[in-house]
Amino acid sequence: MRITESKFITSFASPDKYVEYSQGVEIPEICVVGRSNVGKSTFINTFASRSKLAKTSSTPGRTRLINVFDFNNGLFRLVDLPGYGYAQAGKQTKQEWGNLIEGYLQRSRLLKHTFVLVDARHEPTKLDLLMVEYLYYYRMPFTVIATKCDKLSRAQVNKSLQVIATTLKMGKDNIIATDVTGTGRDKVCAHIEKILATPTVDENDDEVDEE
Repeated sequence: MRITESKFITSFASPDKYVEYSQGVEIPEICVVGRSNVGKSTFINTFASRSKLAKTSSTPGRTRLINVFDFNNGLFRLVDLPGYGYAQAGKQTKQEWGNLIEGYLQRSRLLKHTFVLVDARHEPTKLDLLMVEYLYYYRMPFTVIATKCDKLSRAQVNKSLQVIATTLKMGKDNIIATDVTGTGRDKVCAHIEKILATPTVDENDDEVDEE
């Protein structure tokens, strides 16, 4: 699959507003989750080959909305959710972000798959593990994406992927390594093509795709 077109659609400050909007939409969605400063906006920009599609910031916790991006004129959409785990955020703010994340995950009828982003330079956090366990529990298909691999040597990336796999209790080959130079972009595109071609898993099906 080639990405030929991408654009920002809209943002939502509450799950209710998102649900209201989505009633008239029939476009499959893939959401992007991860801790604050993991590089979600950079991942979206690199995937789209556009430097300013999603707003990036060196300050953690800047994504405070549900942001929707359209690809290939309605073929699918990426939904960027607020980052979790920003230590300096207040309790109320953290709760609001949590409500946005869980509200979307539980209420989106368009959600086809989740990309869980983890920083390749560090061992996954407890919140990363909780997110993966949450997706397993609710049988939501997901893929782990390792970001910022350009900050490491090839040997370090290989070691990091093993650490991530061990911590998150999955196979190393099920993790896609990515970076700002475009590494992993083709794999992500191919994986999305596979995701879009896969029928929606029935809620009574015990299968979970953690690729």
